[in-house]
Amino acid sequence: MPTRKPGNTRTVLDNRALNRATLARQHLLTRSGASVPEAVAHLCGLQAQEPQEPFTGLWSRLAAFEPGQLDDALTGRAVVRTHLMRRTVHLVTRDDALAWRGRHDAMLRQRVLGTYRRELAGIDVDEVAAAGRAVMADGQPRTMGELVRTLEDRWPGPPRRVLGELLVAALIPMAQLPPRGLWRQTSGVRNLPLATWLGRDIDPLPTGDDDPVGQRLLRRYLAAHGPAASADLRAWCGLAGLPAAVGAVREELVAFRDERGRELLDLPDAPRPHPDTPAPVRFLPAFDNAILGYHDRGRIIDARHLGLSVAGHRTVLVDGRVTATWAVRDRLLRISPLRPLTAPEQEAVRAEAQDLTAFLDEDIEHVRLDTED
Repeated sequence: MPTRKPGNTRTVLDNRALNRATLARQHLLTRSGASVPEAVAHLCGLQAQEPQEPFTGLWSRLAAFEPGQLDDALTGRAVVRTHLMRRTVHLVTRDDALAWRGRHDAMLRQRVLGTYRRELAGIDVDEVAAAGRAVMADGQPRTMGELVRTLEDRWPGPPRRVLGELLVAALIPMAQLPPRGLWRQTSGVRNLPLATWLGRDIDPLPTGDDDPVGQRLLRRYLAAHGPAASADLRAWCGLAGLPAAVGAVREELVAFRDERGRELLDLPDAPRPHPDTPAPVRFLPAFDNAILGYHDRGRIIDARHLGLSVAGHRTVLVDGRVTATWAVRDRLLRISPLRPLTAPEQEAVRAEAQDLTAFLDEDIEHVRLDTED
């Protein structure tokens, strides 16, 4: 793909060009040989509110991935489950959790307080935070309910669920401990402060107006998701566009336009494959960031199917685009196309599905590819 020097926005990248760039950055064109921590770091984390979904996300991206590799990374504290981008549980590396949490702190508070404005009216959140930290200082993991029970006499007004979300999703940087998130485990959430679990305090925010943490977030986001607009960055992380960071690094970046005329920024040497590069079939988990990592998701999913990306449907990429959904029930892996598939496409989908059944190893007896109604 042709590129221009930084600041020149004459080159237009159509959705197919953006699609291939996204697939390349997301390890969805060719499976990577990276380790689990390396992949999680490169991808800027994996959305993980559904604990088992990251396993499929990594299987679709890594060569010879085995579930035990992620289990080992979680129990070995190389990766951690925590509330971060968009106040959603993400699987991120130890270093990213410690480096990024302070930059997300204000957003996490604002989102909880905005959601429960009426229920939390009049609450001194700093006082609640201090009380919660004092309880957790004994180093004992607690469920959200257990933590709330220690404090509800002091704050009897808010519903217990609301007070719990305020504490564990906003006020106290928490890790969700294993066995939560391990392969085929159905354990509930037990929380421990990140600093306790990882053995080091979260990084303090640097002083200054050029937002160095935001700059690193921007570069990392573009490496995994670019080319992208400021609105895409904001939709991914939930922060307010990082204008100071964008301004500070703009001269390092190349600029394009999409078909809508939006300015897209990118790292100069990041991969932008030719739009005609073949894209293999890939099975994605629910809430995959290859789809949710953008404000404008047109590069990977049609507008009429956007609801699938936020409703928890697992999806299938055919020629790089969301073309089917999939689910496993009653020993059947069922694939439901969103458009008619050609015979070669059907063959490729079935072949990848068979490989997926071998990975999932859930006594799946059949793969069924539905015909479109």
